[in-house]
Amino acid sequence: MEGSVLLLAGTAVTLGFIHTLIGPDHYLPFIVMGEARGWNIRKTMFITFLCGLGHVLSSVVVGFIGIAAGLSLSKLEFFESFRGNIAAWVLIAFGLVYMVLSLRSLYRKKKHAHVHSHRDGVAHEHEHDHFSGHSHIHLSDRRNLTPWILFLIFVLGPCEPLIPLLMYPAAQNNISGVILVSVLFSVATIATMMAVVLAFRLGLSHINMKPVEKYVNVIAGATIVISGLAIQLLGL
Repeated sequence: MEGSVLLLAGTAVTLGFIHTLIGPDHYLPFIVMGEARGWNIRKTMFITFLCGLGHVLSSVVVGFIGIAAGLSLSKLEFFESFRGNIAAWVLIAFGLVYMVLSLRSLYRKKKHAHVHSHRDGVAHEHEHDHFSGHSHIHLSDRRNLTPWILFLIFVLGPCEPLIPLLMYPAAQNNISGVILVSVLFSVATIATMMAVVLAFRLGLSHINMKPVEKYVNVIAGATIVISGLAIQLLGL
């Protein structure tokens, strides 16, 4: 019995780690959005933790409900796959909208020169941009909404390997095994997410971002789109 518990615990930790590491959607959004929105390391890690917690808890709740209702593994996996598709499309849509808004902001900040001629024959040139005074309000709203949008996406996104892992001890009426798997898988997943995000953010802090600084929001949106497409096309 002890050997079985150790095997179950090891499997939960291993799957949590691998599942997170090979899924770029688990960490890329936090890396690029943290850089784009100017979040400090502490805020980035806090948002990553909350989103990771929502991500694993949603699947734990689904698994517990399925076990209590006596649903088959195939039905639970179908439901997880369905909401996974929704999460991927929402991630893609968010990235596209963010990228388009960032491109528009970039264009509105672009300066244009105009020549004005007066009646006395004097002409002068001045520059202006299309970035109106009220635009900072919209950018601030987007900054405040971004963590909540990411949280919603991660709550929708399932932890695919967790459900079959939960069903094994559940089939043996091993409640302590179900709890053990849930806790260890959750800890491994969240810890891996935070470790990868922290490593990348610390690495980026040593890179000169000035040449691409004005494009960082566009790059962030494009990266999120690619993350969503990786889920849909590659099944990551």
